Amino acid sequence: MSRILLVEDNEMNLDMLSRRLRRRKFEVLIAEDGQQGIEVAERERPDLILMDMSLPVLDGWEATRRLKADPATRDIPVIALTAHAMAEDRQRALAAGCDDYDTKPVEFRRLLRKMAALLNPQD
Repeated sequence: MSRILLVEDNEMNLDMLSRRLRRRKFEVLIAEDGQQGIEVAERERPDLILMDMSLPVLDGWEATRRLKADPATRDIPVIALTAHAMAEDRQRALAAGCDDYDTKPVEFRRLLRKMAALLNPQD
């Protein structure tokens, strides 16, 4: 069972995504801001992080930069989840260190494909 860290401050998005992921047999860890996301990632070492970019305390851009700068967490794949859907937003997410990018509202099957590609890169 893969462990997914969902870093999301919107209660409705958090509830919907976490329930759908658990139904797919993922173990879901939750953080509600970027700083908490870093702390959970360091402590729990999830297999993948779904990172909202617009977060309180520490935004997802900076949280991802810090995770990717730390040798202990740099290899954890991060998928940016954001309502910012312009091409430059995708480039900004990749420049921050995200391994992939997806837009909100989340199209769950597309997100699952992106997750599978990062969790099982040899397939």
